[in-house]
Amino acid sequence: MAGDHRRCDDLFVAVEKAVAEGAWVRAVTGFSQFRDSMLRHFAAEESLLFPAFEERTGMYMGPTQVMRGEHVQLRQLIASAEEALRAGDAEAYSGDAETLLIMMQQHNMKEENVLYPMCDQHLDDQGAVLLPGLRDAVHDLEPAG
Repeated sequence: MAGDHRRCDDLFVAVEKAVAEGAWVRAVTGFSQFRDSMLRHFAAEESLLFPAFEERTGMYMGPTQVMRGEHVQLRQLIASAEEALRAGDAEAYSGDAETLLIMMQQHNMKEENVLYPMCDQHLDDQGAVLLPGLRDAVHDLEPAG
């Protein structure tokens, strides 16, 4: 899943580059790809990884709950940034994009340094089933609203 974070980050960077170049059509198209990838990532975690972790550890109000809350905030920021981008409002997009970037970086660090290692520890015996499902989900699921 950390690799998927990098893939989503790369899509976001491409949007930022398009905006900086004033290539609004490319920016909007790229943002749609970024949004879809982020939503697939969230859906994969929320439907597969988090429930497996919670069932195994009994921690339903711990790190997975925090990550779900951050997913809600990130979804809202993504929607706001996309709306500003589609309206051609560079100032509004810039503010949303800056906040989104900071939140994504903090969120990814928490997952990669805390939650994912905990998942590795507690779900090691489920890797053969869980990992292919996660890979398929981040690439094949329709974006979740």
